[in-house]
Amino acid sequence: MTTIRHEAIVPLSAAGRRFDQALAEMFPDYSRSRLTSWVKDGAVTLDGAPAAPRHLLRGGEKVQLEVELETEVASAPEAIALDIVYEDPHLLVMNKPAGLVVHPGAGNPAGTVLNALLHHDPKLAELPRGGIVHRLDKETSGLMVVAKTLATHTALVAMLSRHDVERQYEAIVLGTMIAGGTIDAPIGRHMGDRLRQAVRDEEDGKHAVTHYRLRERFRAHMLLQCNLETGRTHQIRVHLSHIGHPLIGDPLYGGGLKLPKRATPELVAALRGFRRQALHAERLAFEHPVTGEPMSFQVPRPADMDALIAALREDLAVNGPDDH
Repeated sequence: MTTIRHEAIVPLSAAGRRFDQALAEMFPDYSRSRLTSWVKDGAVTLDGAPAAPRHLLRGGEKVQLEVELETEVASAPEAIALDIVYEDPHLLVMNKPAGLVVHPGAGNPAGTVLNALLHHDPKLAELPRGGIVHRLDKETSGLMVVAKTLATHTALVAMLSRHDVERQYEAIVLGTMIAGGTIDAPIGRHMGDRLRQAVRDEEDGKHAVTHYRLRERFRAHMLLQCNLETGRTHQIRVHLSHIGHPLIGDPLYGGGLKLPKRATPELVAALRGFRRQALHAERLAFEHPVTGEPMSFQVPRPADMDALIAALREDLAVNGPDDH
């Protein structure tokens, strides 16, 4: 069990302020809600005695914080291989394969990234969600960052909310266009299907922005680069479907299999056999929350997407570009 200990003197500039407000500024490594919870539990004292979160300070008091982190996740560790591309005492970055669920849930009580992380580092059980600060859909491959300490978890969550983490994806989609653009459309839960998200109006949806750029155009498909400005559930899948370019293989938003006219047998087989959304989180960049060092990671697309792109290129070479 990890014990956190801190001592500090309340600055005179905090005179007249609430205890919980001053704590959030004195200990920015922890969220205000977590600090308030510790105060209520008596784990934070003021001049050696418990104090209420609303207690008004005079300045100069001695603050002592001593907390034993308890288990926050009940999932069992499982010996599932992880492709870890970077790790230090504060965080790790992993390359998740398609088909691996991130969090246990209905229908997936085990065999997840979380179970694998708890086997890799049992102390992650003391962190919210085992240190996972953002997720990828089950069938999306690519990079994820995981916090290894509570301070790093707090910092990464704040960085994500400020859009200070660069997340770049590759997507293979239906249809063609001549240039990229930006999709600025709120996203919320689909009114008729609880498993899906949908573009909603501003009152019902959450702000969502996706930037996309054309990388390669085939006869009836495209390879796009997508950069997230926000991180809503299924954001790229919903946004691209909304503008008429759904991801190949997407069971929720793809609209079913569509084969180009005169498609080569290899492309027909590749499209029929691609049973997941063709989406890969290829790049992740951020400032290290402890050292401030610029961090940037990139992983190649998985073999199944490579094979699909090869079939699309061959089909284009055989048939030539279609007129659009």
